[in-house]
Amino acid sequence: MTFAKEVPKAPENDYFCGKIQNMEDQLYYTMFQERLERELLKICTDAGMLEGILLRSDDIDLKWKELAPEYIADGVKEIAAYPTVSVAWAGYIGLAVACWWNRDWAKLKGQPYSVLLGPNGFDDMDDHIMKDILGLLPEGKQAQAITSIMQTCAQTAVTFIRQEKIEPQSRRAFYVYARAVQVMFSIGAAIELHRLGYEMKKLTSC
Repeated sequence: MTFAKEVPKAPENDYFCGKIQNMEDQLYYTMFQERLERELLKICTDAGMLEGILLRSDDIDLKWKELAPEYIADGVKEIAAYPTVSVAWAGYIGLAVACWWNRDWAKLKGQPYSVLLGPNGFDDMDDHIMKDILGLLPEGKQAQAITSIMQTCAQTAVTFIRQEKIEPQSRRAFYVYARAVQVMFSIGAAIELHRLGYEMKKLTSC
């Protein structure tokens, strides 16, 4: 998929995470997602933003499935001009959803995609989430660290996609993009959970 020129199109009559044509395709997308996830986890761990574990919650993962169609519809429009942005903003959504989950999930789990958009819509979603949802000022150390790691992870994801050399506007291009932004969402959520002090603990029986 050539980010500089082409935009992947959603397969006709097909939800972005719907049925994949065969097991070979399924394996390909899963392997791509896992490779990207491992690399971004390593990057975040090396930067001190995570500790070698991708913190997650089923509630948070399910919220992505709800938000993803609208995000992807906006994101693919930005690929040609702003490829890193089209991927990175999914990470900011992960930050926001993890923040809601920690704050009051019973009250906030129904928040629609529209509340994630900034005053200028998709363009300033990142600033809006950082300031108005997470409560982090742009000049603060935490905000700067998050912005830096989001940019690095998104650039890495774009590189991974380009290395696949996928036919532009193909079904495969669309699904690979969808998997990439799903990974970015998970990374963002994990970073926020880590920032809030969560950690993975092994459950022991009584």
